[in-house]
Amino acid sequence: MQSGLQVLAATDRPVLPAGLSAYDRARGREGYVGAATLLGMSVMLAVFLTVFIVSTTFGFTVAQRRRELGLLRLVGAQRGYVCLMLLCEAGLLGVLGTAIGVPVGLLGTWAQSVLLIKLGMLPSWFDAPWDQAAMWAAMIVGVSTALVGVLTAAWRASRVSALEALTESPKAMCVMTAWRWFWGLSAAACTVLLVTAAQAARDLVAGLMIGLIVMISGSIALSQLSPIVVPLAGRLPAAVLRGNLIADLARAGVLHAVRRSAATAAPLIVLVGLVVGLWGTFGSLAKAVGVEQERLITADLVVTGDEVPKGPGIAVAAPQTAVPVAITRGKRTVYSEAIGIDPAAYQQTHKLRPRKGSLDRLTGRTIAIGPGMAAEGYKLGSTLTIALGNRKIPVKVVAIMPETLDVSENFFIPRTLLPAGGRTETLIKVAPGNSPPAGKTVKEWAEARGEAQQRSNSGLFAALMGLAGIFTAVAVVNAVVMSTADRRREFALARMAGLTRIQVVAVALVESTVVVIIGVLLGALVAAAALAGIAAGPYGLAALAIPWRLLGLIFAAAMVVVGAAAAFTAHRATSPQPISLLAGRE
Repeated sequence: MQSGLQVLAATDRPVLPAGLSAYDRARGREGYVGAATLLGMSVMLAVFLTVFIVSTTFGFTVAQRRRELGLLRLVGAQRGYVCLMLLCEAGLLGVLGTAIGVPVGLLGTWAQSVLLIKLGMLPSWFDAPWDQAAMWAAMIVGVSTALVGVLTAAWRASRVSALEALTESPKAMCVMTAWRWFWGLSAAACTVLLVTAAQAARDLVAGLMIGLIVMISGSIALSQLSPIVVPLAGRLPAAVLRGNLIADLARAGVLHAVRRSAATAAPLIVLVGLVVGLWGTFGSLAKAVGVEQERLITADLVVTGDEVPKGPGIAVAAPQTAVPVAITRGKRTVYSEAIGIDPAAYQQTHKLRPRKGSLDRLTGRTIAIGPGMAAEGYKLGSTLTIALGNRKIPVKVVAIMPETLDVSENFFIPRTLLPAGGRTETLIKVAPGNSPPAGKTVKEWAEARGEAQQRSNSGLFAALMGLAGIFTAVAVVNAVVMSTADRRREFALARMAGLTRIQVVAVALVESTVVVIIGVLLGALVAAAALAGIAAGPYGLAALAIPWRLLGLIFAAAMVVVGAAAAFTAHRATSPQPISLLAGRE
């Protein structure tokens, strides 16, 4: 978190080298804004995952220490003392972790800077200097999240009476508390209502916005209800694991060791629900851009190059040349690109029409506001100043286009105003009965446009996925290590009953594998709920992007990490002789 805040502070005060053109300076500032957006998302994600992981881990720890807490209550410790003791422990651990995190944060600052430079979001000269305010903010947030995360578990631990904890009564062993039921069912009800609203809206943008909320509410619902849903979902793979001693023991562990299974599956549910849902949501948006462009364009081919194709077989050729411009409105200057078009040819190859004004008037010193700037408050008939190369020309707004998903087209100008250079694409309508010239079909061109936007998003999500993956790996490994340490007596009993050490390790490995499968499947269910509104939108399944490769990567990584942690800790837990563990109990 410290590294993210430090780089975020540096992007808020961009330092641009001298000698850059106004357009390059504007592009540099846009990169800083994009990097700040990514860093803001990463900091919020880090806070959310920290609170979730700390609360889950500490809740599991408190459950393991119920006998110790019961003894304290038995010798006279009041409820407030127990709660304060646990909060002080969390605070001390938070301070210790924060102190360790300060030097680690310096390394993280360098790593994040390098990553953002390689992603093209920040220039090569970017540097994030030491910011003491970022360090203090990270320390305060770190300790605060630790205390917030353990507050519920500490309060719940203080409510357990001494006899309940020492006798391990059903009430003390209960995993689903009243508050857990409340938050889990409330989040589940909210998720169902949101998915229903997204289906009824049948609007892509509404589906995208609702889907972002569904990811969070669905992840919270299934993580809170994981002691119930994990054993229920585990009955399907458990039905396959029959007829073998190791499989039967692993199946029993998944179905009956509810707290252990839920503590391992919950972080995976959150990871898959958030990361796969986010990647699918923005991937669907990029795919919808291509689908929309394909439906808005009536041409047959798109040819790239400065030379406009001509010939008897071409009915209409509509060249579009993009050039850098600076548009001044009052005291505000926008650095962007303008597209030089022939209004008549454009209207013959596009279905999109202005919501105000007319493209027929786009001649001489005029300009049309494109879809990317349609919501920026430009007025029909107003006068702007456009800088083209070394020329500054006053132009009149004669048309304002409607908003579309593709925000890359900001301004349209007549081709007579174009300076030398620029990138040219020509949309071609082929005359009936003639062979088309070489070029991309509109479908191929539109798909490539959507894929280009998705590639620009992939770097952002790679950074977020890496952060979420690290947090989840820590949480899962921590849960596996703590649960295995609590199973030494169980493993010893199994070995005394005739199982070999390898068989005991195999039981732990198979059990963890089943829990990983359940966690990934339940997380995929959350992601599917988030994407349901997109599938119900105007473009249907054509705009739906399901990140199968990402889902497979997360599943494979989780299998390796959780399996290795389970096997290693089980091997360590079975190293003592069984009789030494069964001879007495602390």
